[in-house]
Amino acid sequence: MSRRKKIYEGKAKILYEGPEPGTLVAHFKDDATAFNNKKHATLEGKGVLNNRISEFIMTHLNNIGVPTHFIRRLNMREQLVREVEIVPLEVVVRNVAAGSIAKRFGLEEGEPLPRSIVEFYYKNDALEDPMVSEEHITAFNWATTQDIDDMIALSLRVNDFMSGLFAGAGIRLIDFKLEFGRLYDQNDIPRLVLADEISPDSCRLWDMATNEKMDKDRFRRDLGNVTEAYAEVARRLGIMKESGQASDGPEAVK
Repeated sequence: MSRRKKIYEGKAKILYEGPEPGTLVAHFKDDATAFNNKKHATLEGKGVLNNRISEFIMTHLNNIGVPTHFIRRLNMREQLVREVEIVPLEVVVRNVAAGSIAKRFGLEEGEPLPRSIVEFYYKNDALEDPMVSEEHITAFNWATTQDIDDMIALSLRVNDFMSGLFAGAGIRLIDFKLEFGRLYDQNDIPRLVLADEISPDSCRLWDMATNEKMDKDRFRRDLGNVTEAYAEVARRLGIMKESGQASDGPEAVK
Protein backbone atom coordinates (compact mmCIF):
# COMPACT_ATOMS: atom_id res chain seq x y z
CA MET A 1 0.00 0.00 0.00
CA SER A 2 1.44 3.40 -0.97
CA ARG A 3 1.99 5.93 1.75
CA ARG A 4 -1.00 8.22 2.17
CA LYS A 5 -2.50 10.40 4.82
CA LYS A 6 -4.73 8.63 7.30
CA ILE A 7 -7.68 10.80 8.36
CA TYR A 8 -9.43 8.46 10.78
CA GLU A 9 -9.43 4.85 11.89
CA GLY A 10 -12.56 3.23 13.29
CA LYS A 11 -13.51 -0.28 14.32
CA ALA A 12 -14.12 -1.58 10.80
CA LYS A 13 -12.68 1.01 8.41
CA ILE A 14 -9.77 3.37 7.85
CA LEU A 15 -10.37 6.67 6.06
CA TYR A 16 -7.56 8.08 3.94
CA GLU A 17 -7.25 11.40 2.15
CA GLY A 18 -8.83 11.07 -1.28
CA PRO A 19 -7.32 11.83 -4.68
CA GLU A 20 -9.48 14.93 -5.12
CA PRO A 21 -10.53 17.69 -2.70
CA GLY A 22 -13.66 16.73 -0.79
CA THR A 23 -13.11 12.98 -1.20
CA LEU A 24 -11.90 10.17 1.06
CA VAL A 25 -10.83 6.60 0.47
CA ALA A 26 -12.63 4.15 2.78
CA HIS A 27 -10.58 1.00 3.44
CA PHE A 28 -12.61 -1.92 4.85
CA LYS A 29 -10.73 -3.91 7.52
CA ASP A 30 -11.19 -7.54 8.49
CA ASP A 31 -11.69 -6.57 12.13
CA ALA A 32 -14.89 -7.70 13.84
CA THR A 33 -16.00 -5.99 17.04
CA ALA A 34 -19.00 -6.19 19.33
CA PHE A 35 -20.24 -4.71 22.60
CA ASN A 36 -18.42 -1.41 21.98
CA ASN A 37 -15.12 -3.12 21.17
CA LYS A 38 -15.16 -5.36 24.26
CA LYS A 39 -15.12 -8.35 21.89
CA HIS A 40 -12.67 -8.30 18.99
CA ALA A 41 -11.42 -10.66 16.30
CA THR A 42 -9.96 -10.62 12.81
CA LEU A 43 -12.04 -12.48 10.20
CA GLU A 44 -10.21 -12.93 6.92
CA GLY A 45 -12.19 -11.63 3.97
CA LYS A 46 -14.85 -9.78 5.94
CA GLY A 47 -13.66 -6.38 4.73
CA VAL A 48 -13.88 -7.43 1.09
CA LEU A 49 -17.41 -8.73 1.54
CA ASN A 50 -18.61 -5.62 3.39
CA ASN A 51 -17.05 -3.35 0.76
CA ARG A 52 -18.80 -5.17 -2.07
CA ILE A 53 -22.18 -5.48 -0.33
CA SER A 54 -22.16 -1.82 0.74
CA GLU A 55 -21.14 -0.76 -2.77
CA PHE A 56 -24.01 -2.76 -4.25
CA ILE A 57 -26.65 -1.28 -1.92
CA MET A 58 -25.34 2.30 -2.02
CA THR A 59 -25.23 2.22 -5.82
CA HIS A 60 -28.86 1.14 -5.97
CA LEU A 61 -29.85 3.81 -3.44
CA ASN A 62 -28.09 6.49 -5.52
CA ASN A 63 -29.95 5.21 -8.57
CA ILE A 64 -33.37 5.59 -6.91
CA GLY A 65 -32.60 9.11 -5.69
CA VAL A 66 -31.49 8.48 -2.10
CA PRO A 67 -28.43 10.74 -1.66
CA THR A 68 -25.32 8.95 -0.35
CA HIS A 69 -21.64 9.73 0.10
CA PHE A 70 -20.65 6.79 -2.14
CA ILE A 71 -18.90 7.61 -5.44
CA ARG A 72 -17.37 4.37 -6.72
CA ARG A 73 -15.44 1.26 -5.72
CA LEU A 74 -11.69 1.50 -6.18
CA ASN A 75 -10.67 -2.10 -5.54
CA MET A 76 -11.82 -5.12 -3.55
CA ARG A 77 -11.27 -3.42 -0.19
CA GLU A 78 -11.67 0.28 -0.90
CA GLN A 79 -14.20 2.77 -2.17
CA LEU A 80 -14.14 6.46 -2.95
CA VAL A 81 -16.60 8.53 -0.93
CA ARG A 82 -17.43 12.19 -0.47
CA GLU A 83 -16.10 13.79 2.68
CA VAL A 84 -19.00 14.75 4.94
CA GLU A 85 -19.55 16.16 8.40
CA ILE A 86 -20.95 13.18 10.29
CA VAL A 87 -24.10 13.77 12.33
CA PRO A 88 -23.29 12.25 15.78
CA LEU A 89 -26.31 9.96 15.70
CA GLU A 90 -27.04 6.37 14.77
CA VAL A 91 -30.47 5.90 13.22
CA VAL A 92 -31.88 2.42 13.78
CA VAL A 93 -34.90 1.11 11.85
CA ARG A 94 -36.58 -1.95 13.36
CA ASN A 95 -39.09 -4.20 11.61
CA VAL A 96 -38.94 -7.25 13.87
CA ALA A 97 -38.16 -7.63 17.59
CA ALA A 98 -34.50 -8.53 18.09
CA GLY A 99 -31.55 -7.33 20.14
CA SER A 100 -32.09 -4.48 22.58
CA ILE A 101 -35.74 -3.74 21.75
CA ALA A 102 -36.70 -7.32 22.60
CA LYS A 103 -34.96 -6.99 25.96
CA ARG A 104 -36.35 -3.53 26.73
CA PHE A 105 -39.98 -4.45 26.12
CA GLY A 106 -39.99 -8.15 26.93
CA LEU A 107 -40.74 -9.15 23.35
CA GLU A 108 -40.02 -12.53 21.88
CA GLU A 109 -37.19 -12.36 19.38
CA GLY A 110 -38.62 -12.69 15.88
CA GLU A 111 -41.97 -11.13 16.77
CA PRO A 112 -43.04 -8.65 14.06
CA LEU A 113 -43.40 -5.09 15.33
CA PRO A 114 -46.74 -3.26 14.83
CA ARG A 115 -44.96 -1.03 12.32
CA SER A 116 -41.41 -0.07 11.44
CA ILE A 117 -39.88 1.87 14.35
CA VAL A 118 -37.12 4.49 14.03
CA GLU A 119 -34.82 5.05 17.01
CA PHE A 120 -31.92 7.46 17.57
CA TYR A 121 -28.70 6.73 19.47
CA TYR A 122 -25.95 9.19 20.39
CA LYS A 123 -22.65 8.10 18.82
CA ASN A 124 -20.32 7.87 21.80
CA ASP A 125 -18.41 4.67 22.56
CA ALA A 126 -17.44 5.83 26.04
CA LEU A 127 -21.14 6.17 26.90
CA GLU A 128 -22.05 2.97 25.00
CA ASP A 129 -24.17 4.84 22.43
CA PRO A 130 -27.18 5.74 24.59
CA MET A 131 -30.65 5.92 23.08
CA VAL A 132 -31.86 9.53 22.78
CA SER A 133 -35.10 11.35 22.02
CA GLU A 134 -35.74 14.11 19.54
CA GLU A 135 -35.76 16.50 22.51
CA HIS A 136 -32.18 15.52 23.36
CA ILE A 137 -31.10 15.85 19.73
CA THR A 138 -32.38 19.40 19.35
CA ALA A 139 -31.40 20.53 22.86
CA PHE A 140 -27.77 19.51 22.35
CA ASN A 141 -27.78 20.83 18.79
CA TRP A 142 -26.78 17.52 17.21
CA ALA A 143 -29.39 18.07 14.51
CA THR A 144 -32.33 20.35 13.73
CA THR A 145 -35.99 19.40 13.68
CA GLN A 146 -35.83 19.47 9.88
CA ASP A 147 -32.77 17.20 9.95
CA ILE A 148 -34.67 14.73 12.13
CA ASP A 149 -37.65 14.73 9.76
CA ASP A 150 -35.32 14.21 6.79
CA MET A 151 -33.40 11.38 8.50
CA ILE A 152 -36.64 9.59 9.39
CA ALA A 153 -38.04 9.98 5.87
CA LEU A 154 -34.82 8.79 4.23
CA SER A 155 -34.44 5.90 6.68
CA LEU A 156 -37.96 4.64 5.98
CA ARG A 157 -37.35 4.94 2.25
CA VAL A 158 -34.15 2.91 2.62
CA ASN A 159 -36.12 0.39 4.67
CA ASP A 160 -38.75 -0.01 1.96
CA PHE A 161 -36.10 -0.52 -0.71
CA MET A 162 -33.90 -2.90 1.26
CA SER A 163 -36.83 -4.96 2.56
CA GLY A 164 -37.79 -5.69 -1.04
CA LEU A 165 -34.20 -6.22 -2.17
CA PHE A 166 -33.45 -8.77 0.55
CA ALA A 167 -36.85 -10.45 0.32
CA GLY A 168 -36.10 -11.13 -3.34
CA ALA A 169 -32.98 -12.97 -2.14
CA GLY A 170 -34.88 -14.99 0.47
CA ILE A 171 -33.62 -12.82 3.33
CA ARG A 172 -35.69 -11.07 5.99
CA LEU A 173 -34.55 -7.58 6.99
CA ILE A 174 -34.96 -7.53 10.78
CA ASP A 175 -33.37 -4.16 11.53
CA PHE A 176 -30.44 -1.97 10.48
CA LYS A 177 -28.36 1.04 11.47
CA LEU A 178 -27.71 4.12 9.33
CA GLU A 179 -25.47 7.14 9.70
CA PHE A 180 -25.87 10.47 7.99
CA GLY A 181 -23.52 13.30 7.11
CA ARG A 182 -23.76 16.89 5.95
CA LEU A 183 -22.43 17.62 2.50
CA TYR A 184 -21.80 21.33 1.86
CA ASP A 185 -22.23 22.99 -1.51
CA GLN A 186 -20.26 25.94 -2.87
CA ASN A 187 -22.43 28.33 -0.83
CA ASP A 188 -21.81 26.34 2.39
CA ILE A 189 -25.42 25.17 2.42
CA PRO A 190 -25.59 21.65 3.90
CA ARG A 191 -27.69 18.74 2.74
CA LEU A 192 -28.04 15.39 4.44
CA VAL A 193 -26.68 12.31 2.71
CA LEU A 194 -26.40 8.69 3.76
CA ALA A 195 -22.87 7.89 4.97
CA ASP A 196 -20.78 5.07 6.49
CA GLU A 197 -21.77 1.60 5.15
CA ILE A 198 -24.69 -0.80 4.77
CA SER A 199 -23.58 -4.40 5.24
CA PRO A 200 -24.19 -7.45 7.43
CA ASP A 201 -22.16 -5.57 10.06
CA SER A 202 -24.93 -2.96 10.29
CA CYS A 203 -28.04 -5.04 9.48
CA ARG A 204 -29.78 -8.00 11.06
CA LEU A 205 -30.54 -10.44 8.25
CA TRP A 206 -32.34 -13.77 8.70
CA ASP A 207 -32.94 -16.51 6.18
CA MET A 208 -36.67 -16.34 5.38
CA ALA A 209 -37.10 -20.13 5.40
CA THR A 210 -35.02 -21.12 8.44
CA ASN A 211 -34.53 -17.87 10.45
CA GLU A 212 -30.80 -18.62 10.39
CA LYS A 213 -28.83 -15.47 11.21
CA MET A 214 -26.73 -14.12 8.33
CA ASP A 215 -25.22 -11.08 10.03
CA LYS A 216 -22.93 -9.85 12.80
CA ASP A 217 -25.03 -11.62 15.44
CA ARG A 218 -23.13 -14.73 14.38
CA PHE A 219 -20.04 -13.05 15.85
CA ARG A 220 -21.80 -11.47 18.84
CA ARG A 221 -23.35 -14.79 19.88
CA ASP A 222 -20.43 -17.09 18.97
CA LEU A 223 -22.45 -18.91 16.30
CA GLY A 224 -19.45 -19.29 14.00
CA ASN A 225 -19.22 -19.16 10.18
CA VAL A 226 -19.41 -15.37 10.14
CA THR A 227 -17.68 -14.71 6.82
CA GLU A 228 -19.47 -17.70 5.26
CA ALA A 229 -22.82 -16.09 6.18
CA TYR A 230 -21.70 -12.73 4.74
CA ALA A 231 -20.57 -14.50 1.56
CA GLU A 232 -23.98 -16.17 1.29
CA VAL A 233 -25.66 -12.75 1.48
CA ALA A 234 -23.38 -11.52 -1.29
CA ARG A 235 -24.05 -14.63 -3.38
CA ARG A 236 -27.82 -14.26 -3.08
CA LEU A 237 -27.60 -10.60 -4.09
CA GLY A 238 -25.64 -11.62 -7.19
CA ILE A 239 -22.41 -10.01 -6.03
CA MET A 240 -20.59 -13.32 -5.61
CA LYS A 241 -20.38 -16.13 -8.12
CA GLU A 242 -21.29 -19.66 -7.06
CA SER A 243 -17.58 -20.39 -6.71
CA GLY A 244 -17.36 -17.76 -3.97
CA GLN A 245 -15.38 -15.32 -6.11
CA ALA A 246 -16.55 -11.73 -6.25
CA SER A 247 -18.11 -10.74 -9.56
CA ASP A 248 -17.98 -7.29 -11.07
CA GLY A 249 -21.78 -7.13 -10.88
CA PRO A 250 -23.79 -4.53 -12.80
CA GLU A 251 -21.91 -2.08 -15.02
CA ALA A 252 -23.03 0.75 -12.71
CA VAL A 253 -21.01 -0.57 -9.79
CA LYS A 254 -17.65 -0.96 -11.51
